[in-house]
Parts: sequence; structure tokens; C-alpha cells
Amino acid sequence: MSDTPLSLLVVYGSVRRDRQGIRLARHLVAAIEARGHSASLADPLEIELPLLDRMYKEYPAGSAPEPMQRLAEMITAADGVAIVSGEYNHGIPPALKNLLDHFLEEWFGRPAGIATYSPGRFGGVRAAMQLRMTLAELGMVTLPTLLPVPGISQVLDEAGVAQQDWLSKQTDAFLDELAWWARAAKAERARS
Repeated sequence: MSDTPLSLLVVYGSVRRDRQGIRLARHLVAAIEARGHSASLADPLEIELPLLDRMYKEYPAGSAPEPMQRLAEMITAADGVAIVSGEYNHGIPPALKNLLDHFLEEWFGRPAGIATYSPGRFGGVRAAMQLRMTLAELGMVTLPTLLPVPGISQVLDEAGVAQQDWLSKQTDAFLDELAWWARAAKAERARS
């Protein structure tokens, strides 16, 4: 079972004009695919959800807006999730919170790895603490290991290629752990 390909969802949380975290999201997608797994990217700039008014579950079956339906299908197809978040005033970006809050049961039982970034030296780790609380409420288990990326514009190029060796090693450890939890959760979801 350890060689079974997984379906992993990378959720990115910024819609800012000069967003840097898309580099980390691209890096994770490429690293996941290099391991033989499938990776999807949920980018709120491309999946244009409105500000939360009605959750996905509040729509009658088949009547949710197309972007919401598409994202629900991406979530339920995922064996595990990697959340990529910047740190906005010691918290998570509003676009990420909005994207997460549109769904509930769809997230249940999916493990989540938290990857954070910042232009400074702390790598967005304070946002990770807020994310742990939010993801727990959504029925997700978060990995013990974080993937913080300080100085993101020096560490990753525009395409998401690591410019410093340490990131590849950290990414490998992060994805090893995510794959372990994703396989365990997938097996348990299949049993129940």
C-alpha cells in the first residue's frame, strides 16, 4: 500500500496582486507529482468564490454555484491536503479562511499539512497556529511537522523551483509525513 498513488490537494490562500506564496504552492504541486501522486491546486484567484453567504451544504443537491461545486469535488477526491498560507497580522489570509469556511463535511477525515511563508525570517509560523484551530474544527488532523519558508522570494523562484538546498530536504520530510497520514486516513475512510 505504501506505493499506492495518492490524490493530494494543495490549497493556496492569497489573492494579492504581488503574491509570493504561489511559488510555494507550485513547488508543492511539482514535488507531489514527482513522487508519482496526483496534485490539484485550489487557488482562490482562479476559483472565484463569493464572500461566504451560504455554505456548500446549504444548497440543494446540484444547485451550488459552479466554482463551489468544482472545489467540493476537488476536496472530496483528495486523500490529503497541503495548505499554503501567508501570515497576515499574525493570522491567515481572508481569502484562505473564506475558501475553507464554504465547506465542512467535505474536509472531514482528511489530513492536512501546513506550509507557511513570509518575506521575513519567521516564515509565517504564527498563521499556522490559527490554521490548526480552524482545520481541527473542520474535522481535519494536522501534521505535527510544519513547512515554514522564510524569505520566500530568495528561497523559491517564480516557477516554484527551490533556490536553496534546505527546502528540498524539508519538503521531502513534509510530504513523507503527509503521505503517511493520507494513506492511513484513506484506509480508515474505506473501512467506515
